[in-house]
Amino acid sequence: FRFKESLAEDLRSADLVISHAGAGSCLETLETGKPLLVVINEKLMDNHQLELAKRLHRGGHVLCCDCSTLVETLQSMDLSTLKPFPPGQPEKFALFLDQVFGFQ
Repeated sequence: FRFKESLAEDLRSADLVISHAGAGSCLETLETGKPLLVVINEKLMDNHQLELAKRLHRGGHVLCCDCSTLVETLQSMDLSTLKPFPPGQPEKFALFLDQVFGFQ
């Protein structure tokens, strides 16, 4: 599909999510606890998605490949190796900003 207001229902019913490595797509999927395979678009200018995908892969939270290795990755992947992504803690960031700006 080209555009959908929300993917929440699709994510809840998925057994595996295959996505680009956009931050929103990755984090929304990881928050559901669903296994995620990110496919890197190597043609992006300055390829900012690669940095995020590599970091999440190093942490054991996602599997990662590019278009040329997608089929091979699907055939050989072991989803049991993936680690849950820890929930966000926005209050820590808020406290940090309070300290930086002298609100405490």
